[in-house]
Amino acid sequence: MTEMLQASDEAAALEALHDAGMTDGLPVVIPTGERVSRMVLASGQDADMSLGVMGPAGGVATVEKVAVAAVMAGCLPDYLPVVLAAVKAVIADEFDLAQMQSTTHCTAPLIIVNGPGRLTCGPVASGFGALGPGHRANASIGRALRLCMINIGGAKPGESDMALLGHPGKFTYCLAEDEEHSPFAPMHQDLGYAPDDTVVTVIGAEAPHSVIYSGDADDPKDADKLLEVLAIGLANMGTNNAVLTGGGAVVVLNPEHAKILADAGLDRGGILQRLWELTHHPKERLAYFAAGFAERIKGDTYRCFSSPKDILLLMAGGSGLYSMVMPSWCAGAHQNRYVSEMVELDLYCEIPGLDAAQP
Repeated sequence: MTEMLQASDEAAALEALHDAGMTDGLPVVIPTGERVSRMVLASGQDADMSLGVMGPAGGVATVEKVAVAAVMAGCLPDYLPVVLAAVKAVIADEFDLAQMQSTTHCTAPLIIVNGPGRLTCGPVASGFGALGPGHRANASIGRALRLCMINIGGAKPGESDMALLGHPGKFTYCLAEDEEHSPFAPMHQDLGYAPDDTVVTVIGAEAPHSVIYSGDADDPKDADKLLEVLAIGLANMGTNNAVLTGGGAVVVLNPEHAKILADAGLDRGGILQRLWELTHHPKERLAYFAAGFAERIKGDTYRCFSSPKDILLLMAGGSGLYSMVMPSWCAGAHQNRYVSEMVELDLYCEIPGLDAAQP
C-alpha cells in the first residue's frame, strides 16, 4: 500500500507536499484516501498491480501510485486510461527513462494520443493551442506523468534530474492528433495499429521549435520548400539530432501546411522519406562545430536519422503560417526511442458524478 501522510487540513497537506518535494512546484489536488480509492476503482484494476519500475530511483509504479499522481494533477477518472498507458510507455526499456531523467539535456516526454479514446478520455485537444493552457485533459494527463516521474521515478532537479535548464514541457506535454481534419491516415495506423485502437505514443522531446512557412499555390516548388524548412528545424547543427544522430523527432503540421503536402501528392511515408533525405549532412559541417563527434562518421555525408520511420508526423493545431518540430535527445542505450502503448479502455469502470477534487 502507498504510505499515508497526515496533516491537519488540506492547506497544511499542500504545504507538506511542497516541503517534501512531491509536487511540480504548482498547487496540487490533495490525494486523500477516498479520492485515490475512487480513481483506482475507475481504472478497473487492482490497486497493487505493478506496471513496472521507474528510474532513476527504481520505484515500482503501481496502479494506486499512478492514481495518486492523477488525482494530484487534477485528472478526471476518464483520463486515467491514457495516463496508465503513458506510464507503461515510458517504463519500456526502449524509452531509456532512467537515463533520460538524469541527462543534462532539456528532454521531456511528449504524449501523443490517437484513436477514438482521444474523444472519450478527455477530450484531448488537437486544435488551436493544443500544447498551451485551457485544455484540462491535455494539461492534467501530461502533468500526471510528470508527477509519477518525480514521486515514483525520483527525479529531483539538481539531484537526479540534471537538466541544465529544462523547458515548460516538463510540467505537461500532451496533445492529440486532429484525425478528423487531417489529409493523412492517423499516425497510429501507420505505426501498425487498427483504426479503432486508442494508442498513446511517447517520445522524449525538446520544446516545440516554430517553423514559419507562407505557402504559394502558384509555386511548383511549394511543397519542396516547406519540407526544406521543416528539415532545417528538425536537424540543424544546434540539435542533438544533427550532432549525436540516430534518435527520433516529431513534426506537427498545421492544417494549411498539411494541405500543401497532400496537394503535392505526398502521404506520410513520402513526407518522411523526403525529410530523412533532407537531413543528410556533410561530415565537414559537423566537424566545423563538433570535431569530436564528427570523428566517428565514415564517408563524406551522414544521416541525422537512421530511418524515415524515426520521425513522427501528425497534424494538429490551428491553420496558418506555423508548424512545429520537436528534436530529441538521441542518447541512452536505445537512443531514447519513442514508444507506443495501447490504451485499455475495456477495463475502465465509469463512476457517475465523480470529480477528481471531490472529497
